[in-house]
Amino acid sequence: MNVWLNLSFQDSASFIMEQMTFFYDFSFLIILMILVFVVYTMVCLSFESFINRYVLDNQMLESVWTVLPLIILVFLAFPSIRILYLMDEMKNPLLSCKVLGHQWFWSYEYSDFTNFEFDSYMIFNCMRLLETDSCFVVPMGLKIRLLVSSVDVLHSWTVPAFGVKVDSIPGRLNQLNFTTNRLGVYFGQCSEICGVNHSFMPIMVEVVMAAAFESWLVNSGA
Repeated sequence: MNVWLNLSFQDSASFIMEQMTFFYDFSFLIILMILVFVVYTMVCLSFESFINRYVLDNQMLESVWTVLPLIILVFLAFPSIRILYLMDEMKNPLLSCKVLGHQWFWSYEYSDFTNFEFDSYMIFNCMRLLETDSCFVVPMGLKIRLLVSSVDVLHSWTVPAFGVKVDSIPGRLNQLNFTTNRLGVYFGQCSEICGVNHSFMPIMVEVVMAAAFESWLVNSGA
């Protein structure tokens, strides 16, 4: 979760978020290099009192500053498209769950286990506006598919550590895929203004081992 003075992304807990962080660092490095070059050029020109007549009409130079941005965009496009395909529909998910947004709480249903479902309400505890009375428990390392919808107004199910965000729309079923690679408890919040208590419907996800997940299902009566 976020802490004070943390101006970067949260620590990743899924493969998708790792790739998104790497792409951010890669693109930021390229943008920083362009910025330094442009600032350096502007400073040099501002202190230069002479004009090079070959720069005013230079076909080769114009070709270079036309082709160079194209090459940079290609370097940015390929990893971006790769991440988009990684976030696309997952084949053969090992666990499918349903998430429903309400005013103002979340409902979870493990449809693979005899329709085991529960509601998740916010509680006032150590983590302000982040903790819930019931965690959404998922096993680590398995392909998980979420089917997200709403029963009243627009909501948005978001967990930054997983790099996932999907709109919860009444009458529409959206799909979300992720695979966790780190144990722990992760927090999120509704990211769509859904009414007066929009900030009081947090998301709390606990990632456990597969054996612990099975024990949790048995103890919960699934």
